[in-house]
Amino acid sequence: MNYIGSKYSLIDFLKQSIDKTLTACGEKRQPSEMVFADLLSGTGVVCGAFKEQGYNVVANDLQYYSYVVTKHIVENGDNLNEERCENLIDRLNQLDGKEGFIYKNYSYEGTEGQEFRRMYFSEHNAKKCDAVRMTIEKWLVDGEINENEYFFLLASLINSIDKYANTASVYGAYLKKLKKSARKEMQLSPMPITKGNGNYRVFNRDISQLIREVDGDILYLDPPYNERQYCTNYHLLETIARYDDPVIKGKTGLREYSEQKSLFCVKNKVAEVFEDLIKNAKFRYIFLSYNNEGLMPFDTIEKIMKKYGKYKVYMQTHRRFKADNARDNQADTTVEYLHCLIKK
Repeated sequence: MNYIGSKYSLIDFLKQSIDKTLTACGEKRQPSEMVFADLLSGTGVVCGAFKEQGYNVVANDLQYYSYVVTKHIVENGDNLNEERCENLIDRLNQLDGKEGFIYKNYSYEGTEGQEFRRMYFSEHNAKKCDAVRMTIEKWLVDGEINENEYFFLLASLINSIDKYANTASVYGAYLKKLKKSARKEMQLSPMPITKGNGNYRVFNRDISQLIREVDGDILYLDPPYNERQYCTNYHLLETIARYDDPVIKGKTGLREYSEQKSLFCVKNKVAEVFEDLIKNAKFRYIFLSYNNEGLMPFDTIEKIMKKYGKYKVYMQTHRRFKADNARDNQADTTVEYLHCLIKK
């Protein structure tokens, strides 16, 4: 999935930096003896990578679409029959489209006669998305699929439909004409299944509350860096994931999102909420991903983390998220910092 702040291209940097820290601290335990927590998991690429390394994993995200994708990546594995999963995907791909909520509110044809003619998806792909989403829900209710298969299929839909969206990367706006990729007919692709033998838990909670209830060994934090809220940038994926017929408003068809706003996106609140996490985290090793353009200054992060133990930082140049490239006076790259705290 094309996602703001994705750490997909930084996985090796994160692994190497975390391994270096553990080695320097004389950590002798194997990954299977440790708990890795990713409590702002986004699309689950980081916690998925550490699951592959053998860690027990705790993951969390307040956005429901993120929860769905991460729940599949982390909790699914040997509990899925891959042949059956492929068969379910094939059956969904053979469905005819239906005029459901996505078609009626987010395609140009479906919004005819409405105040706003939205063009997030082509007519075909909007109908196909509705048909697939309705069928996945019906299969669960009818007992044709279990919960593990449900999250596999729903994660596959979210990951697939995003590739056909008529946007410039995020859902804060749609393009005036269908771009080439949006004109292609959607083909549902199965999400990869990551095997593992550990203990896995995934939550859909506010991290400020959850941090007081979970513990482990390694805590990885990847919060928003700026004022752009994920709940507005990815509102359409949230609606597809929930499929709850929400009341929507405005040109972009936003759903109500006040309960999902992050204080990490509020300049005069971010340092306070960050310190609250560090103070209450019951983890020895804490790592924070943040870049040189974030709302929290480098010195603020360093000062807060040093209050609670031994601090160091790793850094690497990182290519800017492509949706930002068109902004004026922006460099092509940023400096990605991995702040590290060995907690007292």
